[in-house]
Amino acid sequence: MICLALCTFGLALLGDASRAVPMDDQDYYLQEITNRDHYYSFPYPGEEFFPFTEQPAEEGPIRAAETEERPGVKPSRKELKQKKNNKKGKSVLETPPDCPPLGLETLKITDFQLHASTAKRYGLGAHRGRLNIQAGVNENDFYDGAWCAGRNDPYQWIEVDARRLTKFTGVITQGRNSLWSSNWVTSYRVLVSNDSHAWTVVRNESGDVIFEGNSEKETPVLNMLPVPLVARYIRINPRSWFQEGSICLRLEILGCPLPDPNNYYHRRNEMTTTDNLDFKHHNYKEMRQLMKTVNKMCPNITRIYNIGKSNQGLKLYAVEISDNPGEHEVGEPEFHYIAGAHGNEVLGRELILLLMQFMCQEYLAGNPRIVHLIQGTRIHLLPSVNPDGYDKAYKAGSELGGWSLGRWTQDGIDINNNFPDLNSLLWESEDQKKSKRKVPNHHIPIPDWYLSENATVAVETRAIIAWMEKIPFVLGGNLQGGELVVAYPYDMVRSMWKTQDYTPTPDDPVFRWLAYSYASTHRLMTDARRRACHTEDFQKEDGTVNGASWHTVAGSINDFSYLHTNCFELSIYVGCDKYPHESELPEEWENNRESLIVFMEQVHRGIKGIVKDVHGKGIPNAVISVEGVNHDIRTGADGDYWRLLNPGEYVVGVKAEGYTAASRTCEVGYDMGATQCDFTISKTNLARIKEIMRKFGKQPLSVAARRLRPRARPWQRR
Repeated sequence: MICLALCTFGLALLGDASRAVPMDDQDYYLQEITNRDHYYSFPYPGEEFFPFTEQPAEEGPIRAAETEERPGVKPSRKELKQKKNNKKGKSVLETPPDCPPLGLETLKITDFQLHASTAKRYGLGAHRGRLNIQAGVNENDFYDGAWCAGRNDPYQWIEVDARRLTKFTGVITQGRNSLWSSNWVTSYRVLVSNDSHAWTVVRNESGDVIFEGNSEKETPVLNMLPVPLVARYIRINPRSWFQEGSICLRLEILGCPLPDPNNYYHRRNEMTTTDNLDFKHHNYKEMRQLMKTVNKMCPNITRIYNIGKSNQGLKLYAVEISDNPGEHEVGEPEFHYIAGAHGNEVLGRELILLLMQFMCQEYLAGNPRIVHLIQGTRIHLLPSVNPDGYDKAYKAGSELGGWSLGRWTQDGIDINNNFPDLNSLLWESEDQKKSKRKVPNHHIPIPDWYLSENATVAVETRAIIAWMEKIPFVLGGNLQGGELVVAYPYDMVRSMWKTQDYTPTPDDPVFRWLAYSYASTHRLMTDARRRACHTEDFQKEDGTVNGASWHTVAGSINDFSYLHTNCFELSIYVGCDKYPHESELPEEWENNRESLIVFMEQVHRGIKGIVKDVHGKGIPNAVISVEGVNHDIRTGADGDYWRLLNPGEYVVGVKAEGYTAASRTCEVGYDMGATQCDFTISKTNLARIKEIMRKFGKQPLSVAARRLRPRARPWQRR
């Protein structure tokens, strides 16, 4: 009895203590134990309370709303009438809401902050109810595409714990992302609470507001609350759903967290930046104006140019940053960042605009690292490859474009996978040793069918190809969105029977290092504590992945760049949210700033040099090979070259038409800076004879013709 009394007294003290301490200062898991209702705290019609079921909390004095009443099986006529009236209020707002998203899509809201009445299974739990979350290919995947209730009735709910008082202003919903089923919520109520016990329903003059939900599963629908409400918890209670489906939804909550300077948890997780940059989303005109501003601030190191036009006639502008803009300097490598191949992947576009501002400011401030980078590198920044697609996404706005609005060009082409498939040409040639058609292991020509006017090739793709052929890029990164990983080639599997298979290039160790150089310096990519964006966990590869082992793609920009030019290209997925809210841009900049700079610096890793003749003249189009690596590169117009390599000792060879071949050993160290590895080669005897004969207007006899003549003479004598 004494022990029982002591235990009862201890529990009472625990309850008193939990009520005395402010909610935000308590341990989160203690709150879950002491402050949450049982998931089934109200009975179904016709059911009786069981002894273990907790009773709903008493109605509390909550302003502008009333405590939740027990929902009925079907919406009443009054609810349906309010739903009809509310349809006029359903909006894609002309002006953005005052409060930003809480962060379900960006993962700022953790899985522990999401709860639901029931779940069909773990893969459809509350933690999957995030706006734009993508499902796996299989229907019963561990990672599925929404929260789905365990039962289809109006008693179900999904709840978000903001962990602090928040001014809630709106809700955005989607249906379930699935290739095989159609599920979405067509109407719902919204409830708020300060303690997760007493709930108040959002109301207007007519009574409880029934918000209209979705009419299909992918397009986000925004509903603003009639009056902003301050609370800690918000709950969505579906009232009706697609008749042939079930209760499934993805959501985002709009709200402004109230300041709480005394709470250590929130201070610790706040991200600030000291960089004075223009953190906003820029439409086409604003992007052009920003480029002009940067050029005006740093006219000696910047140049604006365009590489062509989009389908709708918008110029594809780029900014060059170099100590001698407008010209290629012999011995200086060329680097590029491009973004916006998918027009709705906006974060990469804004990161490039922020990068050009940052580099200009830091150069003027005398930052030695940036000054050294600009003086030794010719950098090209192309922020918007698909401005037509971006315009569609921009008009819809952040959070409301869904997963794919604006992804493709105006004529419906995915630029990222619109390049010629050179992989198949190379692999077929390697597999058929006796084939008459030999394909080189580098600078593979573009097939004639691809160059024809009838080929399904976007004008933007043709512009990029011409740009890459004109400038001798050494390294490049294309910024994409929707994931947090760096993908390196090959992007296409070699076997036609597989959709996923690790397919390395001959330079696989170099590509893996390049990918890791970005991922390891990103604030989140290699953080083992972070959750997967959608369905893939890339932590086992330290935030990197071989493209073909992820999903096979024919005609990717990475594979084309590697096989047709000297450039090593990687795809950098910079964030889970393709189109983050403007308020997220400072934090995203901090996440990526160091990585963007470190990756550019990798262009100076490996060997470099100039291939000259005996007179000191550069030899263009000479082939540079590395022993043990079945991939060559070629010299530029001035005879200079750059070959990315990891630290080690290499036998490097050079050959050019009409010149004797040569080789030497070059050592690559661990310190940053490419090893100088020059060649001087002389012409072959035959080339010298041809040059002399051409000089005097005569042509030398070919070797084959000489061999035929002696054989013909005896026959003529007979």
